[in-house]
Amino acid sequence: MSNDRRNLYFYYHPNDQLNEQLKPLFDLAKENNFEIVEESKEANIIIAIGGDGTFLQAVRKTGFRQDCLYVGVRSEDEAGLYCDFNLNNFNEMVDSMLNAELEVRRFPVIEARVNDEYSFHCLNECSVRSTLIKSIVIDVYIDDIHFETFRGDGLIVATPTGSTGYNKSINGSVVDPKIPCFQVSELASLNNNRYRTLGSPFILGAERTLKLKVIQDGNDFPIIGMDNEAHSIRNIQDVTVQLSDKQVKTVKLKNNSYWERVQRTFL
Repeated sequence: MSNDRRNLYFYYHPNDQLNEQLKPLFDLAKENNFEIVEESKEANIIIAIGGDGTFLQAVRKTGFRQDCLYVGVRSEDEAGLYCDFNLNNFNEMVDSMLNAELEVRRFPVIEARVNDEYSFHCLNECSVRSTLIKSIVIDVYIDDIHFETFRGDGLIVATPTGSTGYNKSINGSVVDPKIPCFQVSELASLNNNRYRTLGSPFILGAERTLKLKVIQDGNDFPIIGMDNEAHSIRNIQDVTVQLSDKQVKTVKLKNNSYWERVQRTFL
């Protein structure tokens, strides 16, 4: 680990048990000349402790920083596709960081613009869903070309790493994060003579622009999911999604590839 990466910021949801578990980790970090900082903006390594949900929150709450590394640490019984380390083996984590047995992994990020007014970044996915007991109608454009008119519960736009989350639960494809792209999947589409969709997930390359135009038919308050947060924005007209120039840089142990973690999690 480079000497200029010594400021650690820990992001976690405190509770008595976790606080006790973290004390030895804090002590070990200090013994090895790491400094624990109170503000994320002062850190060059941000450590999320909990699971994938906590990791997503840590990235979002700290602003998808491009000048630092993110580290995911699983607590007990938590899923960990973003987490290479386990809290019960923190000696291994500190030893690996000191002995440079880490590799930097770069994850693609998508940017979603709502009504060309609000911009959000997502590491996992952006979803547009109906909040009513009523289907939502969305015109789907790819590079300003009308592709299809969707009617159903909603659409999910997932990054490659997000392909193993919500996207996978609705039979979307699992995508290698080394491929710069994003995936569009349907939630309960209604296909008939009036509304016709592809009926399967599709993957768009890095240079593509996806625009989802919400048809104003009384369902004007859809919920927009940004990773594991929900946003209710009044009068949504369209959502434009592109692959962002930003990437989330994480550290991983050698011999622990993305596909090894997928195998360990699902097979």
